[in-house]
Order: sequence, then C-alpha cells, then structure tokens
Amino acid sequence: MTDIINTLAGIAAQDPLDELRDHRAQAKENAQLSFEALLEPEETGEFTHRDRYAVAAFTAGLLGAPVAEEFYRDLLRDEDEVASWVIAELLDESLLGLDSSSDVRGPYGTFESPALAAENVPGPWLSVGEKSIEVLGPQLAAGLEFTHQLVLHPRDSRPEHMALLLDAGWDEDRIVTLAQLVSFLNFQIRISTGLTALVHAPAAAETPASEDAPESPDDDGGATSARESAASSKGSQALARVGERVSSYPELKRPEHFQQSGLGWVPWIAPVAEADLTDVQREALIEAGRAKNPYFRLLARDPAALRARTLTDLDIFFNTTDGLGRAERELAATVASRLNGCLFCASIHSDRATEESGRRNLVQTLLDTGIAAPSSLGDPVWDAVIDASAALTLTPQAFGPAHVNALREAGLADGDIIDVLGCAAFFNWANRLMLSLGEPEVLAPH
Repeated sequence: MTDIINTLAGIAAQDPLDELRDHRAQAKENAQLSFEALLEPEETGEFTHRDRYAVAAFTAGLLGAPVAEEFYRDLLRDEDEVASWVIAELLDESLLGLDSSSDVRGPYGTFESPALAAENVPGPWLSVGEKSIEVLGPQLAAGLEFTHQLVLHPRDSRPEHMALLLDAGWDEDRIVTLAQLVSFLNFQIRISTGLTALVHAPAAAETPASEDAPESPDDDGGATSARESAASSKGSQALARVGERVSSYPELKRPEHFQQSGLGWVPWIAPVAEADLTDVQREALIEAGRAKNPYFRLLARDPAALRARTLTDLDIFFNTTDGLGRAERELAATVASRLNGCLFCASIHSDRATEESGRRNLVQTLLDTGIAAPSSLGDPVWDAVIDASAALTLTPQAFGPAHVNALREAGLADGDIIDVLGCAAFFNWANRLMLSLGEPEVLAPH
C-alpha cells in the first residue's frame, strides 16, 4: 500500500525526504501499520469502515488539513455519500465563527487545578443535531462529539465522556479504538503538515506565526459556555446510568502544577486484567513489564493498534544511530504535552529532558511559564525546537516553512528536523490517549 504520510505530504517514493524518513524505518512502517489497523482492518466489528472514515474526515477538517480531509472524505464517499455531506455540514457548524486567519487557535480547555486557571481557554463545542443523527446513527454521532472534544479540547476530557460513549452503545474495546484513531490522526496529519513545510521551506521568507497561548474569541463566550453546560449536564446523567463501568475517583490526589516526575495515572474504564491478557495482547505490549501498567493493558483492548503505536514510539525516541539528540527529542515531547495540558506526559518527559541534558532549571522554567513566542531559554537549538513543536501542536497547526528555516539556522540538518516533527507529532497522539482515557495522580513519596 502507498505510504499515506508521504501521500498527504506530497512526497514521492525515493524522494530525498523519503530516504531521510527511512532513517526511522520502524517508525515509518508502523505509522503505516497504524493506518491499516485503525482505518482499514480486515475485521471491523461494529466500528465499520464507514464510521472510521467519517471520524477521520471530521478530524482532518477540524485540524484545518484540506488534503487529508479530501483524502478521507473520498474514502467515506465510497462507503456512504450522504454521510460525507453530513460530515461537511458538521465541520461548517464546528468552525463557524472561527477566523482561520486570526491567532485564535486551540488547544482549548479548562484545567481542573485552580492554580492553572489563568491558562483556561474557552472554545467551540459540538452537539450533533437530530437530522444528522438520523443519517449517521446515534453511536457515530456520539463518536463525533467525542472526536470534536478530543481534537480541540483534549484537556477538557473527563470521565463523563467515557460515560456518554458507553451510554450511546460503544463498548470498552471500541472506545479504546476510537481514542486511538482520533489520537493517531492527530499524529499522522501533523507530521504530514511538517513534512509538507520541509518540502516548501526554500521558498519561505516570512516570520514564523505567533505561538502565544491561544485566547478565546470575544463574541462567542456566552454560546460556548451554554454548550459546555449542556454537555456537562448530559455527561452527568450518562455517568449515573453506566454505573461502575466508569471510575471517577472522588478521593484522587490530583496534581496542581506541572512538575517533573512524581505522577501516576489511573484509567476511567477498565483495562484488561493482567491474568486475562491473551498471547496476542502480550505480544502487542512489546515489553513484558508493561503488563503491570494499567495504561498499556487498557490499550491492549486493540492489540494491533497498540503494537504499531509502540514500535513507532520506540523508533522515534530511542533510535540514536543519527539525528536529533535524546534531550531535544524529550524537549519536543515536553512542549507538546505542556501546550496540550497533559500533566502526566509533561512530568515524564520533562524529567527525561532533564536527565539527558542536565538542564533542570531550564526545563522547569518551561513547565512553570508555559509556551511563549518567541521562546527565550537562551539556547538557539532549544528555542527553535520549542517554537517548532508548539507551532505543530496548535490546533489547527501553525507550523510552516519559516519554522523549518529557523531550525536550519539553529544548525539542524533535515534529518534532525524530521526527528523534531516526529517527536512533537507523536505526543499529539500520546497526550490525547492519556487525557481521554484517564487522569494523573500525585504519587506518595517512597
């Protein structure tokens, strides 16, 4: 099968950029296998190809990625042309009032910690109407509302969103697959965006777009608040109906700030019990020790997607035969996690960035102050990596040829830049899984 990331980025086989991608051959191959596992599996069960393509086309539209949107809408049209038009209408509704030429971008959302309230950003919400539900069906409609939330509002994820899906007829296995699908698309489309910019970088002359923390549109606050309140009420009712299938942890000690290390993670829906893992699921874990981890046992509900994702991760971050240094890779992961609002991922990867670089104070400054533009840590390479990773994480992405030029001016070769893209894009996958399926907790000191 044609490599989909190359297709979306406009890269031909044997192109120099394709050859550079081959330096991370496992990542390249398993990104393709992720597409096949999540969008074109031989056995779809109740999560049909039509519904997967609808989620994909909707995600691409929300990300402001016209090439990817058209690619997935073509696949959807082959399955259900009427559904394709409904997706287009939902995208028009979702993006209404958002001026793509302005600096208003996601990720939107509200932090649970009052200490982070200054960074809360209200944004658009979606409630699928009855006419659309008649065409799409109630399960897909609920899946699209979840998709909208996860693409634009990852830090707004709550146990109620699991309950809404269960209440609409999704089971735990398909919820994991849906979360994997939306999160993977956030990776696939972002890395394609970055590679497209790399193709066109020689023509760039403009200054990189501002990457200040996004602000809410002044004229939509009331409508956004009303839709958010309605969604919250619906979620609370769903929680009551699904009972113990969703865990909400009222006594959990939640982190108040971004910090290096010291956090754990708990799932909202049940992982596979360690004793019940099948041979296929154990193989998908790649590392046997992950069978003790509830996050990986939860993702094992879709073993094909888990295996491909894990191998992509390991090659992007730990293949050091050439390319970007480990510290800078962890820095890119930290930037994406900080901007998306994933306190757990930020804790793990900021700690690793410190371990690899010895720059604890610089890393902590990034956690304390958030993502500002232009960045000002005083190291040209780190500043360029921060700016590029933030631009790729904004929704829709702000990354363009000027960011490529800034990375080159800081001394990075194109292979290094592909590593930056891979690391930042991958954590737009990882963050959304961690945020949508569970939450962090503060671990008791040993």
